[in-house]
Amino acid sequence: MIALSVNLNKIALIRNSREGNFPDVVAHGRTCLDAGAQGLTVHPRPDQRHIRPGDVRDLTELCASRKNIEFNVEGNPFAAPLGDYPGLIPLVLETKPDQCTLVPDTNDQLTSDHGFDLKQDGDRLVPIIDQLRNAGIRVSLFMDPDLDQISLAKQVGADRIELYTGPYAEAVTKQSPELETIFSAHCAAAEHAHQLGLGINAGHDLNLVNLPRYRTLPGLQEVSIGHAFTVDAIGMGLENAVNAYVDCLAGS
Repeated sequence: MIALSVNLNKIALIRNSREGNFPDVVAHGRTCLDAGAQGLTVHPRPDQRHIRPGDVRDLTELCASRKNIEFNVEGNPFAAPLGDYPGLIPLVLETKPDQCTLVPDTNDQLTSDHGFDLKQDGDRLVPIIDQLRNAGIRVSLFMDPDLDQISLAKQVGADRIELYTGPYAEAVTKQSPELETIFSAHCAAAEHAHQLGLGINAGHDLNLVNLPRYRTLPGLQEVSIGHAFTVDAIGMGLENAVNAYVDCLAGS
């Protein structure tokens, strides 16, 4: 079974456009879990434009209160503290989610748009990965479908990789002639990761149109979906959106 982890960033973004706590991020997360999502994902950034440290703490409690539910906190491991944002790694070590997905984005980046270059960042990541794993937290690295880089992900101590699916999603939308090449590269990357003993996650711009094919990726264990999921929830309702994505991942 491929797990659906609902990314709540967009709910927090809407909330932050006004004073107060409406919409309530935790309440939306609870509804998603009640409807059948297997996990929740958040990506706290230093500017706190969506998820805030308090959200991470509250969602930790929500997920810990449920059986067989995973909480995934993702972000830039090198981001320095800013205001009451303590930095990703201190926040993760405090809250101890089931999984921490390390992502090479910058503070002013609109969204994640590339995987790690571990020839450049691998040495800096090793002690961070060790620290997280020693705390009992599974570590996933956001990666492009590059076989050499995935080999390095294993060498630096990652438990899983999260394949960056932005180019795949764009190729499906544009009906690009490069789609077959891109999807084949993702399949090869997944098979290589599996042979190395790495788990396989995926995320970025996945939706109900491009998921039916991507779900056939060899060994795929989890997808995290936020933007498209939130847009679909506006049209079909939150519970119905969860059901639609869960059914899609199950191939029904």
